[in-house]
Amino acid sequence: MFGYSMVQMVRANAGKLDKPLRGRILNLYKPFNSTPCFFHKALEGWIKRRKKMSVVVQFEKGCHEAGCQEVYSVFNKYSKCKVRKEFSRIACVSADITPAGLEDLLMCCTKIRKVYLNREVQALLDTAVSSANAKNIVRNNIALTGKGIKIAIIDTGIYPHKDLSGRISDFVDFINGRSEPYDDNGHGTHCAGDAAGNGAASSGLYMGPAPEAKVAGVKVLNKMGSGSLETILQGVEWCIKYNENSPSEKIDIISMSLGSAAQPFENENEDPMVKIVEEAWASGIVVCVAAGNEGPENSTIASPGISDLVITVGALDDKDTAETRMDDEVASFSSRGPTIYGKEKPDILAPGVNIISLRSPNSYIDKLQKSSRIGSDYFVMSGTSMATPICAGIAALIKQHSPDATPQQIKDWLKNGADHWTDEDPNVYGAGYINGEKSVPE
Repeated sequence: MFGYSMVQMVRANAGKLDKPLRGRILNLYKPFNSTPCFFHKALEGWIKRRKKMSVVVQFEKGCHEAGCQEVYSVFNKYSKCKVRKEFSRIACVSADITPAGLEDLLMCCTKIRKVYLNREVQALLDTAVSSANAKNIVRNNIALTGKGIKIAIIDTGIYPHKDLSGRISDFVDFINGRSEPYDDNGHGTHCAGDAAGNGAASSGLYMGPAPEAKVAGVKVLNKMGSGSLETILQGVEWCIKYNENSPSEKIDIISMSLGSAAQPFENENEDPMVKIVEEAWASGIVVCVAAGNEGPENSTIASPGISDLVITVGALDDKDTAETRMDDEVASFSSRGPTIYGKEKPDILAPGVNIISLRSPNSYIDKLQKSSRIGSDYFVMSGTSMATPICAGIAALIKQHSPDATPQQIKDWLKNGADHWTDEDPNVYGAGYINGEKSVPE
């Protein structure tokens, strides 16, 4: 097998191909097991020319334009190779490529740092606001509701629910290209309500922490709750560009209840998803991301939650008792640290078990889990997916009170205001259980 050219390419360029891509290329040889040996050379030639893979090509720092020129030059030779999208902020392009095109690219292009498989990214699904102590917070005689703050929900979309009426300020769809708000999965709608639902359909019973905040729907996951590295990069980049083009209507907070298994690169900053969320953070946007639902095992924090900058949120089980913390504990499914890079995570826990929020009628999850419906307007779900937008909603209250606060200041206030357990592992509980009242500065 080692004599095959694609295997030789993988071996020769192992440092420039991420592990999932190396595996994908080697899996192309599976048909050889049932094919006579004398056909192997012809079959390999056919696979190299015809099989397409979706990848993200990263260039050396400061070499985006030169790298793109090299890629386009190589791709002109191959009809099945094409650049799909450029991401100049993190010096990357997404592309469709054949093994032959990849081999040529690695031989001829001097600016390539690494090539990643355009891996799959999933929605992280598996009495909350009162438990988070995020109701009726008053500062300077003003009740904090998230008014004037905009939260981007990067997810499966947002259904125009009664509890969000008049507050879905923007909608962009990187899956189907539609312009009007919708959610064919249901996950994103639930997350939007976790952050900013106003409880209109329940007389205020099922209300998020920021019931007057605006929400921007950024659809990067499909009907099945699945997207790709490329769609996530597009969604976050859209938020950054949005703020550049609309300085008076900025997105203040990004909530991302999605992720994929962290990959072992030289360090976490080699991960394109980490790169793009840290670009958003550096631009002034608070970024809240889900820790993942792979607990109780250690070192299961998902990407981009492995970033040391963004706010990584785990899930807490409040046992449906808002009045007491005594019986609260981390949800069994909530991912644990340290990250695969040895960093302490998650940053904080928020309610994530049996959270009642907005229903998207006739969506995939709505039809799959009919027993989870609460009346005709609501739906119960669990996961770090639910904890993350609750944290984002509380961040919106802080931002309303302190509009000039930086993302790092907001992160510090959230962590310093958290309720602590005695002698609990920070790689399980983070800084503790989120407490909205204690996190908003006086």
